[in-house]
Amino acid sequence: MWDTPSGLVEPSMKEADLAHSLLASAQKDLKALRNMTDPDLFADEVFGFHAQQAVEKTLKAWVALLGGQYPFVHDLDALLNTLQKLGADVEALRGLVELNAFAVQFRYEAFESPDEPLDRRSVTVEAVALFQKVLALLP
Repeated sequence: MWDTPSGLVEPSMKEADLAHSLLASAQKDLKALRNMTDPDLFADEVFGFHAQQAVEKTLKAWVALLGGQYPFVHDLDALLNTLQKLGADVEALRGLVELNAFAVQFRYEAFESPDEPLDRRSVTVEAVALFQKVLALLP
């Protein structure tokens, strides 16, 4: 990483390449979300898994772009805390932590649907907005 005339720190090529790779993978999950709008065709846990994965990969890309090291976990709260320690304002994203229930470790266990179905449109809008924000940080 190096300082720029604006005082911001630019990510190194290694960090930018990692972020690019993570965002490319997140983009595939976002594409899946856009095509899983019908709960009769795709269960909440399938939609939720791809939503969680899209957000997780995007947050990890953001950590990389800030020069940090992300924990190798599927915990969105831990990733948000890492970003906060790196100086990122993540408070508006705290609602996404609810997607932790759909993380990888729960794919192989019986899933109990919440009382209310996921608001797929809202989740998709939030995940896409986060993705676009981090994508704009790429050098």
